[in-house]
Amino acid sequence: MIIIGGTATNGIDENLSKITSIPLIKVEHKIFPDGESYIRIPQHITNQEILVVQSLYPPQDKHFVELLLILETLADMKNNKITAIIPYLAYARQDRRFKEGEALSIKTILGAISRAGADALIVIEPHKAEELSYFGKEVKIADPIPEIAKEIKKKVENPFVLAPDRGALERAKRLAEELNAEYSYIEKERDRDTGEVRIKNLPELKVKGKDVIIIDDIISTGGTMIQAAKAAYEFGARKVISAAVHSLFLENAYEKMVNGGIREIITTNTIPQDPSKVTIIDVAPSIARKL
Repeated sequence: MIIIGGTATNGIDENLSKITSIPLIKVEHKIFPDGESYIRIPQHITNQEILVVQSLYPPQDKHFVELLLILETLADMKNNKITAIIPYLAYARQDRRFKEGEALSIKTILGAISRAGADALIVIEPHKAEELSYFGKEVKIADPIPEIAKEIKKKVENPFVLAPDRGALERAKRLAEELNAEYSYIEKERDRDTGEVRIKNLPELKVKGKDVIIIDDIISTGGTMIQAAKAAYEFGARKVISAAVHSLFLENAYEKMVNGGIREIITTNTIPQDPSKVTIIDVAPSIARKL
């Protein structure tokens, strides 16, 4: 078995190699003057089981094309099995058509990865597990919640886990079980045209004097987290911290979240982060558990 480190790994490939003692080969990569990517596997590898690590954080399109180039090159080398390990799977939000004529982006992305030569897929906490069926082959989901919970335990006294919408409820349940805490959720709705998030129905949250952990799969602009934090404070939360697997922090999201009363943000290294701003959890152990 060999790990191939792609062009967008954020050190996860190196950490995975250390944990598993599987040898790592980094791809050679450069950008031509016109912006196109050059990819080369620096060793001839054949008849091997290959683990390709490549995250699809921004610039998503470039990293996606580079993943396809890596996969097809390894397939052309006649290897036995190629597993694409994609810590952050871009284009996962659009898994169904909300309006007529919309592209099913996750279907297109996973279909292309399959056709390029991936025989199996490992992802970290996808937006929805069922959307991975578009890959059509072996799929495993790596769960970083145990590592996130271990870090949260250092920072809270009387925890309460809050999902910022119904879709995150199962994730909140998993974290609550790790923390031996109660959990609940807020029902929200998002304007399909503007993207604005509004709380639809606000249940009574029994969080008075508690440390509330808001858990979600992704932080984009932070609007969902901010709305949930506001609700928690309205019901008497002592403090609010945010935990998310994938954090993009678009449109000054970090600053807005801090100004919205979120005391601390815990996230993973599926996307590069500033360690002076957030607590970063390595996902390599969760991937290793799936190998």
